[in-house]
Amino acid sequence: MNKVIAFLYGYFFKIWRPRRMQLFSEILSPSTDDVILDVGGYPDFWRESHIAVHRIDSLNIQFVPQPAPDQLPLVRTLVGDGCKMSFSDKSYKIAFSNSVIEHVGNYTMQQKFAAEICRVGERIWVQTPAFAFPLELHSLMPFLHWLPWAIRKRLLRITPVGLMLWWSGDTSEWLEMMSTTRILKKSEMHALFPDCTILTERLFWIIPKSYIAYRSVPREAVARR
Repeated sequence: MNKVIAFLYGYFFKIWRPRRMQLFSEILSPSTDDVILDVGGYPDFWRESHIAVHRIDSLNIQFVPQPAPDQLPLVRTLVGDGCKMSFSDKSYKIAFSNSVIEHVGNYTMQQKFAAEICRVGERIWVQTPAFAFPLELHSLMPFLHWLPWAIRKRLLRITPVGLMLWWSGDTSEWLEMMSTTRILKKSEMHALFPDCTILTERLFWIIPKSYIAYRSVPREAVARR
């Protein structure tokens, strides 16, 4: 990831991350025997999470270097496609994804991603930015994601992030990411995760900032209710 993007995302998102991870621990109750599948995440995410589990399997479509073995929790990096995973059904106690589903492409690809997460995890936790939030967090430009793509792509280079990347001389990676970014509405989260509870994280207790779909018990238990 471009260093400018990494810095901006790390600065803005770390404000909410500790609270979100505390909520994750309270709702899904990961144990020291659990292995978590993190779909689309990176090892650095877990360094400050203080989540005590047996192991984190970090799955990405491209190779990510294996972190040092003395890190806790232990993170193992894997290569694979989150929209078509090779794991068997319910092969992980918890399937986790943070700010990834909005980047997999169109709604059809998001359906595949959601179905795979729900298939491989007994319990699941999927977070994504809220379409209702007025600031487009990947560009830091208000209302950008509410516009048609034909207009958005013309404005990308003059957004705050676009201008900073242009100044640094590297916009290609970010522009490619933005071309496959689709922010989800809450109604779409309900449709994608029909057996899950959908939480809304809010800014100033009013403005929806992100949505979290979680299933705290195995699918069979949900079906028996």
